Amino acid sequence: MDLNTARKRLDRWDRQGRSVYTLADLAKLFPEDSPKTLQESIGRLRRFGVLEGVLRGIYVYAQSRRTKADRLEEIAKAMRRGEYSYVSLESALSAYGAISQIPVDRLTIMTTGRKGVYRTPYGTLEFTHTKRPLQELLQRMRDVGRPLKVATPEAAWADLKRVGRNTHLVDTEALLPDGYQAPDREQDIP
Repeated sequence: MDLNTARKRLDRWDRQGRSVYTLADLAKLFPEDSPKTLQESIGRLRRFGVLEGVLRGIYVYAQSRRTKADRLEEIAKAMRRGEYSYVSLESALSAYGAISQIPVDRLTIMTTGRKGVYRTPYGTLEFTHTKRPLQELLQRMRDVGRPLKVATPEAAWADLKRVGRNTHLVDTEALLPDGYQAPDREQDIP
């Protein structure tokens, strides 16, 4: 496969919103005679700065015009394709304003797939396995226009407690629905 053909194909996919690929994706995109030829082609594309290897078997189109803001989630989605995964724990709670510390280079994700921590050039991905039934999982996440769905505030809080993470930084009043006033603590005292 020549360099110009590869760029044209990757540009076309980039315009359709795709900039992260697995090895299997590239095998379909660039049909080669053998796995060895495919690896050589990928190596050549990496040397010329067309593809960036971010993890074993995961590649990013380095010349993508898409913003890098969602790149870490796109990588996570490619890594756990076929599994249900959603942003939760500290990452979701921080987005809801329930934790004052913002995880800058780490994304915490609940998944039905394998757990694990992976360091990429775009940040660290931390997958935590969940055994919750699918029907329950679907009720716990929201589609907010990002590559991965995000846990509801209640679900993120429950996930954090369930996996035994540190809860003392969480402002639980920030998790209350809008318009709900928590009872005044002084009124609770007899």
